[in-house]
Amino acid sequence: MTVPLSLDTLEPRLPSPVVAVVDERLARCGVELLLKRDDLIHPRITGNKWRKLRLNVQAAVDGGHGVLLTFGGAYSNHLRATAAAGRLLGLRTIGVVRGAELAGRPLNPSLARAVEDGMRLHFVDRATYRRKTEPEVIAELEHRFGPFYLVPEGGSNAAAATGCADLGRELRGVADVVTVACGTGGTLAGLAAGLDPGTQRAIGFPVLKGGGFLDGEIQRLQQAAFGARRGDWRLDTRFHFGGYARITPELREFASEFTERHGLAPDLTYVAKMLYGTYALAAEGVFAPGTRVAAVITG
Repeated sequence: MTVPLSLDTLEPRLPSPVVAVVDERLARCGVELLLKRDDLIHPRITGNKWRKLRLNVQAAVDGGHGVLLTFGGAYSNHLRATAAAGRLLGLRTIGVVRGAELAGRPLNPSLARAVEDGMRLHFVDRATYRRKTEPEVIAELEHRFGPFYLVPEGGSNAAAATGCADLGRELRGVADVVTVACGTGGTLAGLAAGLDPGTQRAIGFPVLKGGGFLDGEIQRLQQAAFGARRGDWRLDTRFHFGGYARITPELREFASEFTERHGLAPDLTYVAKMLYGTYALAAEGVFAPGTRVAAVITG
């Protein structure tokens, strides 16, 4: 009997662990911090990438597609995760990378790992990348590469939001507030839908400067996945530290101290910004004494 191609056959660790963190800075605010360790779901396809890719990969396989095509920047965790999923399941992968000037240059570790996992990289200029959802651009990619199943940038679509709803369900009864970093909004869209709207709320921290636009994008994703806005959620756009992949000395110091205190080195692009924002909100008194806050470690 042939085993169907599915990420579920790769033995994910689900539900992902929840670990309590003891920190006197939060204790003084009456806040209990829990870490939702989605980074431990799978050694190669971690965190929200697993949840966002699971149903997309299934849809590709069910539709008879042997090729996944997706988009990302030079340091995209999504590209690397898609490449790993393709290699593990025997699917070809193509990554459309923002930045034509990168073609021919030595690959950074993220893109090099994607190539090692069999991903074919296609570099495009930034103007073309901004038009990546337009039919003319998709048609040109199909002409160049042949038929493929398209996974959007960051993996965020209705299938991804549906997959991330499991994250919210796993946290029901565990926390009062859930915090998560936001790149494209798909994780928060699903997470909020899976939480109990009567007792839980979610806060998303965009890692891009000017990330307020994600409010509309998250609502669009929820409409596509669930038919309406779901859950109690909001964005806090203050903690981008200058923009995507921008890192300041202050953020580095916070991440280093968190690592020293708790033995977990947070990813600087996403997770460290979310944790910094979570601690800042606690210090501002946003959370009532006794609040349990679960911070999602997305990878």
